[in-house]
Amino acid sequence: MNSRRAQRPIGVLFTNLGTPDDTSIPAVRRYLAEFLSDRRVVDLNRALWLPILYGIILTFRPKNSAEGYRSVWTDEGSPLLVYARRQAERIQARLDQEIERPVHVALAMRYGNPSIEAGLRELDAAGCKQVLVLPAYPQYSATTVATTFDKIGEVLAEWPEPPALRQINRYHDEPAYIEALAASVREHWAEHGRAEKLVLSFHGIPKRYVKNGDPYPRDCGITAQLLAAELGLSRNEYKVCFQSRFGREPWLQPYLDETMKAWGKAGMKSVDVMCPGFSSDCLETLEEIKEENREYFEEAGGGSLRYIPALNDREDHVDMFTRLIKRELSGWI
Repeated sequence: MNSRRAQRPIGVLFTNLGTPDDTSIPAVRRYLAEFLSDRRVVDLNRALWLPILYGIILTFRPKNSAEGYRSVWTDEGSPLLVYARRQAERIQARLDQEIERPVHVALAMRYGNPSIEAGLRELDAAGCKQVLVLPAYPQYSATTVATTFDKIGEVLAEWPEPPALRQINRYHDEPAYIEALAASVREHWAEHGRAEKLVLSFHGIPKRYVKNGDPYPRDCGITAQLLAAELGLSRNEYKVCFQSRFGREPWLQPYLDETMKAWGKAGMKSVDVMCPGFSSDCLETLEEIKEENREYFEEAGGGSLRYIPALNDREDHVDMFTRLIKRELSGWI
């Protein structure tokens, strides 16, 4: 124990997208302003985009978004932040048990609080001169993973002595991740029965980003293929869709909402939907899938849409994160 205390701790910065501080319209407006002003998220010319953002979008959208957040908010707060905290706490507990050298896990959100800067300063205060960055996005995209690294670089550019950094870009094909996804599907089927189709819904990005080199849809496809193989599904038993599009330009297709409407109209009796790209349940899963797309499907004439929860703080999910961290820290420990 004394030798452990004498060793300088290694830091792990565990990050996710973020959330408003509360469900008030001002809080949601602050969050959306930070999120939608990110050049990685919306890459349009600033002279064109910022007047639209501040003159139109932030005038009208916060009210609707606040209503959506209120529909999923819990007594503990934002679901995304609640689950991310639990994940970080359980990862910390596992590392404390399994690694001789002390490791300090700090949680940070790319947008909102706790901020990237706050997380880095927490690690610095703990004496961490080596930091592993783990964004909790299974599939890589410049709109998620890269912008996290951008922000870290922006913060550390002001530091006289930044820590040594390592980063994990993706874990879309990690066997333990695929196995955890498959286990969650099997458990859902054991409890609720198996639907006619399994939909794997990923967050969309504009097609233009892919043409410019973003590998995101490739990562999504690999995850889907590996999960289908693990579950023993034929190609006609599952479908990959993309959700959460914004604006008028083409995004990755097929669109989830249009698929649900078409299947409902065709009279499909049941569909199971899971979101393998979300490490924690959030607005996009609990409101957009469980509420909005369920209505699209059922009101169009479909039977029932059942949402399979994100991996959240499941034991096998925490185990996957812990093993991933230990592997990436091997040279330091």
